[in-house]
Amino acid sequence: MKKQTLLMVALSAAGVASAQETVRIGHVAAMTGPVAHFGKDSENGARMAIDALNARGATIGGKKVKWVLVPEDDAGDPKQATAAAQKLADARVNGVIGHETSGTTIPASKIYYDAGIPQISASATNPKYTLQGFNTTFRVVANDTQLGRGLARYAVKSMGAKRIAVVDDRTAYGQGLVTEFSNGLRQQGVNVVAREFTNDKATDFAAILTKIRASNPDLVFFGGMNAVAGPMLRQMKQLGMNAKMMGGDGICSDAMQPLSGNTMTDGQVVCAEAGGVEESGKAGMERFRADYRKRFGIDVQIIAPYSYDAVLAIAAAMDRAGSSAPAKYLPELAKSNYKGVTGTIAFDKNGDIRDGVLTLYTFKGGHRTPIAVTK
Repeated sequence: MKKQTLLMVALSAAGVASAQETVRIGHVAAMTGPVAHFGKDSENGARMAIDALNARGATIGGKKVKWVLVPEDDAGDPKQATAAAQKLADARVNGVIGHETSGTTIPASKIYYDAGIPQISASATNPKYTLQGFNTTFRVVANDTQLGRGLARYAVKSMGAKRIAVVDDRTAYGQGLVTEFSNGLRQQGVNVVAREFTNDKATDFAAILTKIRASNPDLVFFGGMNAVAGPMLRQMKQLGMNAKMMGGDGICSDAMQPLSGNTMTDGQVVCAEAGGVEESGKAGMERFRADYRKRFGIDVQIIAPYSYDAVLAIAAAMDRAGSSAPAKYLPELAKSNYKGVTGTIAFDKNGDIRDGVLTLYTFKGGHRTPIAVTK
């Protein structure tokens, strides 16, 4: 009798265990290629969120679930991005964090929309992403309109720049950022003195920099990533150009110093992160950075706290809906008012973050140093 009772208890426990739901959150970014350092940063943030959910026994509608991260590598390439998106769609993941760049996020978003899977990008800033009419697209950082025009205001009013050249890397991110920066300059009565372009894998900038040097700029604005910006800065030095450099979050990490061949001087580069926290959120962000450093043995680049909040915003929406089924929790996600590490996660009608901020930085001693947080 005792053995029979024990058997029934064991079978009951096994039934409960087998009935536990598994929620799979996809994450896509560049794990290989020139911007893999940002991609790994994003994945690490998402992984911290998944670990936190499991550690606290986070539930959905009162039922305990197992949270799993499903990572994919798109290498920062649009073709690989759509292949990775299709793989996650076929696997019927419950939600997706990613992609990392605008050039990968935008083409992938159609696949998630067709599959009905909510997607939150923690880093893609091109306005087109959330203007496609897809109800599955969200982002937790400010877009290029805000970022580019905020940088333009700072360049003219605070830096006193009068002769500004612009360069983009022909990606969706780079072109979008330069376009909005240029629009911001025109609003202030300033026109660019030179406009050139390169590509996101270029290493030789002698031809375009020679043209730019002839226009005698006091500032070069670059739309692209630090894997290109660093070598460009080094070659500016070699050509005797004393102009400062400005860019968006793609160049806004400590990797700029080694990528520039250690030629970057204090205050020479100004950049902005599409996000950041105001004074009330600084303590929480510092705790997150400390936890990240303890977990991975490295410092946060840029994206990790945003991908962390993106995962937790999805989890909170699922709990409110009482379901991890995308069609059921999607309406709740759109109505989010989640208090995260990076601030309040709430979306407008297009899926853009409401009241998004941007943080201006320069570099001192090779390290990113904040200047101001603005809206």
